[in-house]
Amino acid sequence: MRRFLPRSLIGQIALVMAAALLVAQGLNFSLVYSERQRATLAQSAGPPIGRFVMLIQRLAPLPPAARTDLLPQRGGRRGRFALGPESSVAAAESDPEIAERIRALAEENGVRLRDARAAIGGDVPLPPALLEGLGPSERERIERRAARMQLLLLSAQLPDGAWLNARMAMARPSPWPAIRLAGSTLLIYLVLLAAMIWIATRLARPLRALTAAAQSFEGRGEAPQVEPRGPADVRRAILAFNAMSARVGIMLDEKDRMLGAIGHDLRTPLASLRIRAESVEPAEERARMVATIEEMVAMLDDTLAFARSGRPAEAVRTVDLNALADSVVEDHRALGHDVEYEETARQTAPVQPNLLRRALRNLVENGVKYGGSARVAVRDAGDRIAIEVSDRGPGIPEAEFANVMEPFVRLEASRNRDTGGSGLGLALARGAAQAHRGTLELENRSEGGLIARILLPKG
Repeated sequence: MRRFLPRSLIGQIALVMAAALLVAQGLNFSLVYSERQRATLAQSAGPPIGRFVMLIQRLAPLPPAARTDLLPQRGGRRGRFALGPESSVAAAESDPEIAERIRALAEENGVRLRDARAAIGGDVPLPPALLEGLGPSERERIERRAARMQLLLLSAQLPDGAWLNARMAMARPSPWPAIRLAGSTLLIYLVLLAAMIWIATRLARPLRALTAAAQSFEGRGEAPQVEPRGPADVRRAILAFNAMSARVGIMLDEKDRMLGAIGHDLRTPLASLRIRAESVEPAEERARMVATIEEMVAMLDDTLAFARSGRPAEAVRTVDLNALADSVVEDHRALGHDVEYEETARQTAPVQPNLLRRALRNLVENGVKYGGSARVAVRDAGDRIAIEVSDRGPGIPEAEFANVMEPFVRLEASRNRDTGGSGLGLALARGAAQAHRGTLELENRSEGGLIARILLPKG
């Protein structure tokens, strides 16, 4: 059952309120229907009971021998009456409300009954003699009238112990009041349910917008702002989120400025060290010092690039991705690296060229470092564009795919400090892909090596 229950707060509130309202309306319908049934029964049974009590009032003070003469001798519209030693209504079948009404009405007229019973029987029987000599239309009219009536069995024990029994006709209760009551109850329920759904929807819309804004912000671009809507409490929550979002944006801007200042301040002493290192002897020691300084500069550049990748300031332009990839390949080939470019169909997309070029350069550098060579291709991948960089290296265990894309993570088995690097290459590539609403995927080649694939949306 839990699978079918709503998981959202608004859905659970709406479900609970709808269920509570259904129970309340059901109880209200039951009470009102029961009262109306009693009122209808009292209205239908009132005249027959009145005639029955009037007859009791006339018979009670008379001796038994004189009572028979006052009884109606034949059945008719007013019913059929009989005196006897027993009741015609079994005690277990007696309706207590009607019996109590007979007893109370008799006492009001000065007769205290020993007992009273009443029961509602079935259809009113039509004596065959009543239908004799009637035409089809008249017979049908009488039968329709009888179908609207039902039999009322009344029995009262007089003070001397004799029972007065009566078989009388009363009108059947009409089903229309119950139908109208059910219809009005259902209408009220639907109106209240619609009002609750409207309130829940009014609450859900701004909350959904707030949730979407919080989920969409990954530290890239401007901090999201949500239009304040809904009830006052929800609007206050949205305003608080907007204020917090603005503060986060200011903090990220300050972080970028601080990192820029740090990078500028560190590059100056590193450049000074590089100049001084050029005069160090012997040559082997000088080469090691220069290599260390260059590694520090590269690490500084990678760290600053990664820290700023979440909030790039570069403008988006529609770029020929094939040309961009070809230029990166040519740069590496000019350095003597074994890098190839695979000619494919032309693909264009709106990107930040410098950011994407740096990501692609990092992937190619990884392929050259760990596989000795790299192959670059730009392919159509359905609704996305794939920029693939493949190498012939040892690959990466699939269980480590997610781990190696984290900052400063390197696998000692195949990627150690002897190869250089800061452990930010894949992290930078993934950040660049995410900045373009894309993803970075890794895949081991069946023939050996690794494929790093940047997937970008076409639009």
